[in-house]
Order: sequence, then structure tokens, then C-alpha cells
Amino acid sequence: MAEPAALVLEDGRVFRGEAFGATGASLGEVVFCTGMTGYQETLTDPSYHRQIVVATAPQIGNTGWNDEDDESRRIWVAGYVVRDPARVPSSWRSRRPLDEVLAEQGVVGISGVDTRSLTRHIRERGAMRGGVFSGPELADTETLVDRVLASPPMTGADLAGQVTTEATYVIPADGERRFRVAALDLGIKTNTPRMMAARGIETHVLPVGATIEDVLEVEPDGVFLANGPGDPATADGPVALTRDVLERRIPLFGICFGHQILGRALGRGTYKLRYGHRGINIPVIDVDTGRVAITAQNHGFALEGEPGERFDTAFGAARISHYCPNDGCVEGVRALDVPAFSVQYHPEAAAGPHDAAPLFDEFTRLMEDADAETR
Repeated sequence: MAEPAALVLEDGRVFRGEAFGATGASLGEVVFCTGMTGYQETLTDPSYHRQIVVATAPQIGNTGWNDEDDESRRIWVAGYVVRDPARVPSSWRSRRPLDEVLAEQGVVGISGVDTRSLTRHIRERGAMRGGVFSGPELADTETLVDRVLASPPMTGADLAGQVTTEATYVIPADGERRFRVAALDLGIKTNTPRMMAARGIETHVLPVGATIEDVLEVEPDGVFLANGPGDPATADGPVALTRDVLERRIPLFGICFGHQILGRALGRGTYKLRYGHRGINIPVIDVDTGRVAITAQNHGFALEGEPGERFDTAFGAARISHYCPNDGCVEGVRALDVPAFSVQYHPEAAAGPHDAAPLFDEFTRLMEDADAETR
């Protein structure tokens, strides 16, 4: 018989269920993800570090866990909340069940939760701190709420240094190398260098503390700012590095957290969203073309700005290039006088749609143009 478990929110709301994965206690920011597939990629995405993820899809675990789809070296979520976990995986690619992997990696989860009610609560009240408790960690509600309230909030959290690589490593190009890119690891996903390798790009993945000297030592044709967790307002080091890159007119492409870093380097502020964008079905509109892309996203912070807004920076003019029609949130920024652009979503789409994959081709064209100018 499964052990009882509880998800406790900082506003005192409690959701009861059964232990799923490891038993114990886990604290973090409670957020919901609307993806109906791709839970393995979600769980191993470093951008979810210190977050308790609620799966809005009611049935989770039916494809088990395989050895190919991890987006990093481990599971990063602080906790996992599901409604109906699969009793037996049914995919030919599965090597072990989901709950077994959660238990092996010490991820405290809860199942049997009314995730529809929980999601509506977060939408109305906003993402908030919470805790999953099971086994000997269960206690009276007042005690558990006090533990949640004593945990740190996501605002002001400097987390990129906790998920970054300890040392530089290289992902070679597929076939002949066309370009070399220095990628700042703020929480990079496995599929990102793979997407660049398919375009003849050799990727040198650098730790978050890399300096402009470290970048120039790679002799890069371009610089990539990866996704990652935490509050972008804390990322002063990566912002300073980005400004150094812009001053040297090295082609630059940023995604998700990297998008917020570029925005800050261009002088824009950031703010925390009410409940964020997390899923693989979020629309984005390109201001110039009016085209809509369905995108994969995972962010709780955003850049300040209005769709199509043009603004001055220390590096020339820039423009808000993309936005989300659901709430007007800034989804892209483009420098007009230096070769740099970024998007708030995940064009590597692991998991998710492939609408945004051509952005890697655009990055390649930026490097081609820069190479032509130097000849």
C-alpha cells in the first residue's frame, strides 16, 4: 500500500495524495507544465531546478524512462506532482518505470492529486512556494506551512551556477566543421549542441563564470547564451560578458534565460510573471511577418517591453521582435546595429514542436555574414 503524501502551498492550501518516487520532503516553487508529452525531457531540463512541477496532463509515465531522451546528466526538478501514474510502461524504448527513476535520484513526488484544481489555483493565485511531504516528513499542516514559508523564494535566486558545467567541453560538428561557437552554459540542454552540430557547428560549452578572455580563447565565430534557471536580475556576470561580446560584434544568439541576459545587456529590465509559461504548446507571433509559431517554453521571468517597440541601447537600436498573444509577454529581441538576437522560447524543442528550429539557421546566417565581412 502506497504511503500518504501531501503537497502544501505557502498560502495554506493542502493537496493530499500518495507518495510517488522518493519519500521524504522537498521544497521549491510550485509551477505547472502543460505539455502532454515529453515528461522525461521536462524532468531533466536544468531550467526547472528548484521547482516542483505539476503535470497538467492527467496520465504520466506510460512511456516509462529510456536512455536517449535525457536533456542533462540528472533530474533537476525539486518535486513532481501527477494525477494518474502509469502502473506499467508500454513503450518499446522504455528501460525502467518513471517512479523507479524518481526514487533512484531522490526526487520526492506525489500522485493522486486533483491537478486540474491545483492548476486553477496557481493560475488564480500565481506560482508560489510549496513542499511535497511523505513518510516520516509528514506532520500537522501548520508545521508544514511554516517549513514552506521558511524556504527561499524564486525572486532573487541565483541558480545558474548550480547547474552549469564544471569544465569546458566540446561537441563536434556533424561532418565538416563550418563554424565554431562558444556556448555559455546557464543550464544548457543536450539537444541544443546537437541541433548546432547538424548545421556544421562545433560547440564549445563554457561554465557560467567564463570571461571574455575565455570566450576569445575559443576563437569563436559566434556566441550562444543557453537556457537556465533562476532570476535573471542576479546574472550580472553573464550580462557583463554579453556586453563584451556585443562590443566586439561577435554574432550572438540567446534562448530563454539567455534571452533575458541579452535583454539586460541591451538595457531592459526583467520582472516575474504571475505563473509563467511552461509547456510545449505556447503561441508566439513574429512582429515583422505576423507568423505564429507554436513553441516549447519554460520561464517564470520576462523582459520589459511592448510588441514591436524600438529602443536605443549602448550598441545602437534594438527592437522587440516577438510576443505571446496570450498575455503580450516579450518573446524575442533583436539588435539592429550589431549581430545579436534572442528568443524567450526553446527552438531545440526537446520535447516540443519544431516551428522554431529555423532560428538555428538564422544564427548560422549571422555567422556567414560576419565571416564575409572579414574577408
